Amino acid sequence: MRNSYSNEFKLKAVAMVLDEGQSVPEVCASLSIGPTALRRWVEQVRQERLGSPPVAAKAITPEQREIQELKALLKQKDRDIEILKKASALLLLDSKDHSR
Repeated sequence: MRNSYSNEFKLKAVAMVLDEGQSVPEVCASLSIGPTALRRWVEQVRQERLGSPPVAAKAITPEQREIQELKALLKQKDRDIEILKKASALLLLDSKDHSR
């Protein structure tokens, strides 16, 4: 079974490596996590700190999480606008048919 870790936990572990200079094996031992997961988080946070959004993964840093949420919201708004455009076109056609 795969463990699920909070973003806060991931950020703490990554900070221990990137900001405090601890080695991956040290952090893995102290937090009881696997090196593969930690290395993946470290690389993802490195990219996110540079402003690159994660590819097909949930963002870890708060800034990139917010960007992902805003993009999803924008996508939903675009879908809503398309639905409203189609509905208004149908209503307009319907009202023209009834006015004859």
